[in-house]
Amino acid sequence: MEILLLGIYSFFVWLIFFKFKLLPWNMVSQVIVVTLPIIGLTATILILNAVAPSSHDVRVINYVVPINSPVRGMVTEVPIEPNRPIKKGEVLFKIDPTPFEIACKSYEAQLAQLQVQLLTAEASSRNLPEQLKGATGQRESLNSKLQLSRLRLAQFKELAESGAGNKFDYEEAQSDVLGLEGEMASLTAAESQAREKLATKTSTGDQDDVASVKAGIAKAEAQLAEAKWELSQTTYLAPANGTVVALTLRPGAMA
Repeated sequence: MEILLLGIYSFFVWLIFFKFKLLPWNMVSQVIVVTLPIIGLTATILILNAVAPSSHDVRVINYVVPINSPVRGMVTEVPIEPNRPIKKGEVLFKIDPTPFEIACKSYEAQLAQLQVQLLTAEASSRNLPEQLKGATGQRESLNSKLQLSRLRLAQFKELAESGAGNKFDYEEAQSDVLGLEGEMASLTAAESQAREKLATKTSTGDQDDVASVKAGIAKAEAQLAEAKWELSQTTYLAPANGTVVALTLRPGAMA
């Protein structure tokens, strides 16, 4: 800057004293011409020392972004070189995608299986009213047979006790009653179970079996989405423009 100012000053001196000869070039003018730049430069240096920022500790700061893979696996390719400019979106390294592809296929198969289970559960849910109706009808029909068998049992018992009846007939009637009572207990339990299933619903109106399968499907879909995201991260792209300053990653290493 000082040289530029001296050059401008010399140009104006040449114009005034030599080109246009506006002032005489004598001893006085020579002293003034020499003294003015010395005073001006001295004043400029003093002012800059007082107001210009200065420091004994000068540092050049660059932003460094550490690169860490969000998924772990074996590195198969590192197509970059150190101290070379990298553009945003360029491939920095690749990880073996095989384990992540297997995980995606596993969750896809699990999701397909759950969707089949959902169809079965929905069909069973639609049949619950008919199942309840059928269980109720069977129980009522069996109840009539049971009442008749109990009546016959009482008659055979009375005959056997009076000696007019056959004891074998009484024991057979007693066995029939016990068998029918067992069937009645089983049908009553089936009817009760169908009634409870029909009454058990979630806040969305689904039966508990259907709601359980839907929850499993939602979980499998979330796991599949996560597995697909992890698969996409096996090819790591540069997040911004920059330069690789330290490259220690090599194919075969674990990232």
